[in-house]
Amino acid sequence: MSSNRPTLSKRQVQPNHSGQLEKTRLVQYVGFFAIGYVLSSAVFMMIQSKVTISSQLVTVLSVLIGAYIAVNKFIKHHQRALTASEINRLTVGSIGAVWLATIIYFFSLWLLLFDAIDREVLIEMTAQQPLPLLSALVMILLLTLVSARIGVWVFNRLLAPK
Repeated sequence: MSSNRPTLSKRQVQPNHSGQLEKTRLVQYVGFFAIGYVLSSAVFMMIQSKVTISSQLVTVLSVLIGAYIAVNKFIKHHQRALTASEINRLTVGSIGAVWLATIIYFFSLWLLLFDAIDREVLIEMTAQQPLPLLSALVMILLLTLVSARIGVWVFNRLLAPK
């Protein structure tokens, strides 16, 4: 007579009727990524006040720390590595959350910190030369997306249970 031993994992991934694994909810891990990114960015900004560090390096390091935290939490909770589709969903969701927080931050600066003269000067500068601003936004978006994808993939491989 065989006895079935229950598994102690927090969430079991069961195949559905078609034999495919059900989609894992990644919202919690996107939140871990965003919190790790924001906290590490704040720490690096404090370090930047004492030591000169490239802002792109700070962005990449903050994204990598956020990726490490999210992947580490996922692997601890699920006792397995992320699949390729989960890596893609976690990357896009995390960068979306980080950019949404950045947009809210800049919008609050625009409303609360800048006066009418500062706003007018920034609008005129943007209207006169929009291409450098647009190219900088595209480059930083690509930098965060690529570094997040590479970071999630690398940490998924390094932290994967054997």
